[in-house]
Amino acid sequence: MIPDHKKEELRDIADIVDVISDYVTLKRSGSGYMGLCPFHNEKTPSFHVNPNLRIYKCFGCGAGGDVFNFVMETEGVGFVDAMRSLADRYKVDLPDEQQDVESDEGHKLKEGVYHALRFAGYWFYSQLTETDGGKPALQYLAERGFTPKTIRKYGLGYAPDSFQALIKAAEDTGINAMYLHEAGLVKEGRDGNSYYDAFRGRVMFPIFSPAGKVIAFGGRILKKDDKQPKYINSPQTPVYNKSEVLYGIQVAKNKIRKTGEAILVEGYTDVLTLHQAGVQNVIATSGTSITPDQMRILKRYGEQLVMIYDSDNAGQMAMIRGIDIALSAGLGVKLMALPDGQDPDSFVKQFGQEGFEQYKKEHARDFVSYMIRSAERSGDWSDPTGKKTHISRILTSIAHMPDKVSIMSYLQHLSSLSGINERALSEELDTVKKQVQKQFNKSSGQEKSIQTNKYTADDIEIVKSKNRPPWEMEIIRLMLQYGNKMVEYIGSFINEDQFEDVDFRDLFMNIIDRYKEGQEISIEVYAEELQNKSGLLGEMFVDQHTVSELGLKKEGREVKKDAYPFKVAQGTMKKFKDEYLERLEEHYRNKITNEKSGEGNPKDRKILREIANQQTRLQTAKPEEIFPLPEEDQIVKSDNFTE
Repeated sequence: MIPDHKKEELRDIADIVDVISDYVTLKRSGSGYMGLCPFHNEKTPSFHVNPNLRIYKCFGCGAGGDVFNFVMETEGVGFVDAMRSLADRYKVDLPDEQQDVESDEGHKLKEGVYHALRFAGYWFYSQLTETDGGKPALQYLAERGFTPKTIRKYGLGYAPDSFQALIKAAEDTGINAMYLHEAGLVKEGRDGNSYYDAFRGRVMFPIFSPAGKVIAFGGRILKKDDKQPKYINSPQTPVYNKSEVLYGIQVAKNKIRKTGEAILVEGYTDVLTLHQAGVQNVIATSGTSITPDQMRILKRYGEQLVMIYDSDNAGQMAMIRGIDIALSAGLGVKLMALPDGQDPDSFVKQFGQEGFEQYKKEHARDFVSYMIRSAERSGDWSDPTGKKTHISRILTSIAHMPDKVSIMSYLQHLSSLSGINERALSEELDTVKKQVQKQFNKSSGQEKSIQTNKYTADDIEIVKSKNRPPWEMEIIRLMLQYGNKMVEYIGSFINEDQFEDVDFRDLFMNIIDRYKEGQEISIEVYAEELQNKSGLLGEMFVDQHTVSELGLKKEGREVKKDAYPFKVAQGTMKKFKDEYLERLEEHYRNKITNEKSGEGNPKDRKILREIANQQTRLQTAKPEEIFPLPEEDQIVKSDNFTE
């Protein structure tokens, strides 16, 4: 047990502004600091840090606490590990006594996975630098120009060409194979009872969190083998979501903060070579195309993004696809093409840091200038049809910008370069915006809600209940009574797989389909269908007490029916989710019990743990933390409630 005085000592020493600045770009605001919240997606800063009180608070999602809470939430660890992380950072000695086991299964799983990844990182490095088997890999890295200092700093390693080397070494030190499997380091054998190493005969590149923790690996094959992919990466794990990770960010973040600019390249070796040469504000996507989450995270550190991709067609197309995503995140975007036959790795080796910086200064252009220059080189700009196509493409990118000032500025810029008057471009932009919004509505909606509901059981029984679940009825009522805005809100958090009653499930799917097609959603539209379904219309709109109202009364508060519809929806969805998770838990427990071993397979056990984590959060968090309100509906009028 760590003594209380040690906790207070660490709390006093740990600079909350310094710690949070690893994740958030903070700007001075009065006696404190403000920035974009790292716990939810927002465009207007609502995240406050008070260095005097040593606390943080987000007025958008409600997250708040002290420096320990922040480390626990961002790193996914328990209190003790958060303390030890801060103690390592600020050189505070903590006792090595046996610590109390924390009850949260999710935290325990993540801590076990982190431990397995940390062990693997050290082990791969030792295999590279201390064994005869690692010499070919070490020679390969030396030929690529990487120094021993770089190899050590970035933890490069080697995975032996063996099916059991890592797992045996880990088990010899007491690491449970389950954690290796959860970390993506080993795979399950065909018999379901054994494991084998996932990375074999590969040069290993650890992938780090912004705080410098190993969260995954990328592996490059050493021997040419047409049957094996050149690179493989860790799968999604409890601590690694590749759509949220930027390779090299643990080193690049401070330089990005200082310069306000990040340079995005394609590969791990591009990042390492540029860092080694002294260009430190460089990152790469982690085996993915650019994602919104990656750009949102990058925005915490800087405002400007320079995208550099290979000069081949594939590289240029990848760069152009990422423009809209970066612009949507509020980043300023510049593009830079290297000379034919060059990539960032080869260019900086030939010309060095100064040559690279000078080339960037002369050739990195805003995306509008870059795209017009490309059209001119291809000859399309001199053709009226080709010119119109390129202008439409540029306007599509401009339409993704979140603020009007940027939009107007780039319209003026496009007008001056194209010779087309600003008014005509503005009118065309309005048309393009509608197309972009229509595409967004089509691709979000139901798809958006599926992301928040990873686990479903197709064979959970959906019934035509005699006693219909009132929370499911209330979901449908709210959507019909309040139309598109409510449909979008509720549809962001639930989907049809979670309904127990078949009639309500069918109605929900039909409403979502109408929403996607832009058709009217109202009580009148559905009146006849609801009346035909055993008098559902009467049940739905005559009943005066909602699920969430009853819950509020238990807490000693009263609210008029639908005085604040989105608050009613929050309470209803919380009950809806709770009932769904109970059914899901029962399904998987029965499935495991009915298997011969009585233990189930690792995948089912993992799903049960995830269900338990979701249930815990549902029971302990406030509805507004789980189901954030639309930004314009976040302020609740106090006269709707009486204590």
